[in-house]
Amino acid sequence: MAAAKENGNTASAKLAKVPATAHPLADAPAEIASNINYHAHYSPHFSPSKFEAEQAFYATAESVRDRLIQHWNETNLNFDKADPKQTYYLSMEYLQGRTLTNAIGNLNIQNAYADALNNLGHALEEIVEQEKDAALGNGGLGRLASCFLDSMATLNFPAWGYGLRYKYGLFKQQITKQGQEEIAEDWLEKFSPWEIVRHDVVFPVRFFGNVEVNPNGLRKWVGGEVVQALAYDVPIPGYKTKNTISLRLWEAKASPKDFNLFQFNDGQYESAAQLHSRAEQICAVLYPGDATESGKLLRLKQQFFLCSASLQDVILRFKDRKIGKGSWQWSEFPNKVAIQLNDTHPTLAIPELMRLLMDEEGLGWDEAWDVTTRTVAYTNHTVLPEALEKWSQTVMWKLLPRHLEIIVEIDKRFMEMVRSTRKDLESKLSSMCILDNNPQKPVVKMANLCVISAHTVNGVAQLHSDILKSELFADYVSIWPNKLQNKTNGITPRRWLRFCNPELSSIITKWLKTEQWVSNLDLLVGLRQFADNAELQVEWASAKMASKKRLAQYVQRVTGVSIDPNSLFDIQVKRIHEYKRQLLNILGAIYRYKKLKEMSPDERKKTTPRTIMIGGKAFATYTNAKRIVKLVNDVGEVVNTDPEVNSYLKVVFVPNYNVSVAELLIPGSELSQHISTAGMEASGTSNMKFSLNGCLIIGTLDGANVEIRQEIGEENFFLFGATAEQVPKLRKEREDGLFKPDPRFEEAKQFIRSGAFGSYDYNPLLDSLEGNSGYGRGDYFLVGCDFPSYIDAQARVDEAYMDRKKWLKMSILSTAGSGKFSSDRTIAQYAKEIWNIQECRAP
Repeated sequence: MAAAKENGNTASAKLAKVPATAHPLADAPAEIASNINYHAHYSPHFSPSKFEAEQAFYATAESVRDRLIQHWNETNLNFDKADPKQTYYLSMEYLQGRTLTNAIGNLNIQNAYADALNNLGHALEEIVEQEKDAALGNGGLGRLASCFLDSMATLNFPAWGYGLRYKYGLFKQQITKQGQEEIAEDWLEKFSPWEIVRHDVVFPVRFFGNVEVNPNGLRKWVGGEVVQALAYDVPIPGYKTKNTISLRLWEAKASPKDFNLFQFNDGQYESAAQLHSRAEQICAVLYPGDATESGKLLRLKQQFFLCSASLQDVILRFKDRKIGKGSWQWSEFPNKVAIQLNDTHPTLAIPELMRLLMDEEGLGWDEAWDVTTRTVAYTNHTVLPEALEKWSQTVMWKLLPRHLEIIVEIDKRFMEMVRSTRKDLESKLSSMCILDNNPQKPVVKMANLCVISAHTVNGVAQLHSDILKSELFADYVSIWPNKLQNKTNGITPRRWLRFCNPELSSIITKWLKTEQWVSNLDLLVGLRQFADNAELQVEWASAKMASKKRLAQYVQRVTGVSIDPNSLFDIQVKRIHEYKRQLLNILGAIYRYKKLKEMSPDERKKTTPRTIMIGGKAFATYTNAKRIVKLVNDVGEVVNTDPEVNSYLKVVFVPNYNVSVAELLIPGSELSQHISTAGMEASGTSNMKFSLNGCLIIGTLDGANVEIRQEIGEENFFLFGATAEQVPKLRKEREDGLFKPDPRFEEAKQFIRSGAFGSYDYNPLLDSLEGNSGYGRGDYFLVGCDFPSYIDAQARVDEAYMDRKKWLKMSILSTAGSGKFSSDRTIAQYAKEIWNIQECRAP
């Protein structure tokens, strides 16, 4: 505390010597320092007496924002002038991470800003740490959306992102003796310096009410309650290009006329501001618990709020561009607008676009349907039934009566089309239709609505898309053979290598003799010719060690556990979910611990020391996932304090996993676990990030693992487990009582039951792995089936790690084979094969 105060005083003294002059587009460090000082004085958010790290961060961010705004304005002016077709990306999540490092990196001004801050008594590294991650997402879906925006801007595509401005995010994860505890995120506790509120961009969004039929037969949704959607824009800069696109986030507000002054003065304070309170709930939390009726209603409200505000904005932008250009037709709309639904959450965009076109713009059904189906495309991210979204018809009639009318009509016309053209599919209609009218629980099947209405449907890895074609959506493919495509996911090499792993990036640039790989990742293949080079291997090992030491310091700081950078760093970080099988990982760690305990001291010395790190958030109401978090922590508590073993094994749960934590974990990792039950992970993108950073993967043939293994070479991937084709048969054998558990699996479970890791009752968790079938039993995710193969693969890892030259070669080849997994490649394919948009570079 005293040191921070002293630094603050030093910085204040240095600040006093720098003129507070506006230089919004400065390149020279001295002028940048003046611009930062200008914002400290004239865009003040704190009392003027001090200039500590936090104040310096906000002033620095606003200085960088000056340049972003200039680029942003020029980009949008160019879009308006050129009038290209534009893509609008609708996503309930964006996992942005910190913006400062990424912005100055993409603008190529990081050195100038480092020097400028130095002139002001601060180090760039210290200032970067002041920024809180934007709490707008949770897992891979949201991080993918953010990578996509980075690539859209870098490739100069005319595109926008649309999302919600969650005040409290998902949650901040704390680990206590009880396990995971959730507290509200505080990223907006002060404010975000990157967002710009657009007071002139406000749209009404209606809920509830009823449908009126006018004498002319036109239908109109009226009544209910109306909230306002207010736009906040975040600039997204491309890498080494002027193009800067927008992420538009919506906030829900009620208007002053909805505040009942009479009730307030009568002492009825809650009643007076009822709509204000309900509006605030819409963007309070990402994925509010939906076990209750009110929770379901709130989730559906969120989804509709995003869709309605975004589509009203898109339509207004289209009309504004057309006015003054002579006559235009609505049939031109799909030639100027591409709408991409990121998973099933924004499905309501389909009936909302139909409603806006018919009820507000006066189009007939056929014309509105033609426009909608030519405009909307859908990305499927999952084969898990619970994630395909089925909404209660009762809830939807109540909240969105006009939309359910439209959905009923879409469903009716689809079924008529099938009956008249495909008699062979009539028996399949109950699974293909949109409405399930089961009297006990009538629902709307959102994925079916997407597949029927979108012009293109894509999966996110080759295996996933093949499963969609052959299983989940097979009947639709027989009607529309060309509708379903694959677009293997990708990641931005800027954030996930260039900026988060500077040591390795410098080595790659040195050996490839170019920095072009940062925007042309295929160039990494050039590293293959040097994979055996002793000099490169020494440099590579040194870069990896620098990252491991940084990670070890972080782990010590946040968990109090000291880890050895010379041990093998083995990391699994992702949402905690039974299909992702963190349980398999921790059972393997328990088995390893038990074997180490049984060894003599001399035998232990011959083993490969390993630090196992697991991180990720369990959804607040997902009991078994929370039990897994608790088990990892309980095992760590015992293993890490066991003097016989803790030089050879540590188990650490890394709390509150987010993008900034990933930027430390991924460069420092040497082995990464991607061990989901085959056929259940659509793609995965953290597997790509680890691979890109020279980390080796132990994994199943699932999601993008299949393609990663092809690209980097089978010999550089530690494969285990059942294949997607074998899984149904293995589940059936289990149900028939034919499964014979491996003794090692039984040993690991029994060790937990013995109380070795404390008195917490793990029986319900272990029971999920027992029995042959039944809800919450029968080991649906085949942990027991894959356990022996997993343990054998881990033994191969131990052996390979002992041969340093071999391991380093595999690590180099892992990076060298990662070129395909750039989000630049993915977005270029979307642009050409789905959106039909062209580059539109700002001059």
